[in-house]
This record gives sequence, C-alpha cells and structure tokens, in this order.
Amino acid sequence: MKIVIEHSFSQPLLQILSTIAEDKKSAAIKFNKELKEKLNLLKNSPYMCRKSLYFEDDRYRDLIFKGYTIIYKVEDDMIKVLDIFKWQER
Repeated sequence: MKIVIEHSFSQPLLQILSTIAEDKKSAAIKFNKELKEKLNLLKNSPYMCRKSLYFEDDRYRDLIFKGYTIIYKVEDDMIKVLDIFKWQER
C-alpha cells in the first residue's frame, strides 16, 4: 500500500517542525524521523489506529503521535495522510 502525503498535512507539519526547531533543531529532526517511521507502519496495518472522531466514515482514522492527531484515509490502494494538529487546537 502506498502512502500519499497531502498538502493539508505537510503545511501544518512544517509549522510544527519549525516551532520545535526554535527550541532544539535535533528534536525537530527526531520528531520528523519518528513520525515517518510511524506512518510507514500503516502500510502493513492501515486500520491499526482508531476510527476518526472527526468523520463518520470508517476509512478515516486517527493516529495519535506525541500529543498530535494525524488524520488519514484508507483507500483501495493508498493511504492519504490528510491533517495533523494538537487536540487543543480543535
């Protein structure tokens, strides 16, 4: 299964990484690396995360990572990573 990163995910992620990097650049690099590893796990088990609290459709899932929620959608041959946010922001 292929993972597709949507623009609606990459823009907030860049903001998060730049905020982390203001304090400690190595922490931002580590955060990004660990997030990519977690997303790669979805290739083999796309339904391993809970059903999304923000959508009625079971194909939308919430991956919780270090206090952030990553919303993704499972499609026939791909996983679309749609958004990332802190729960306080919603």
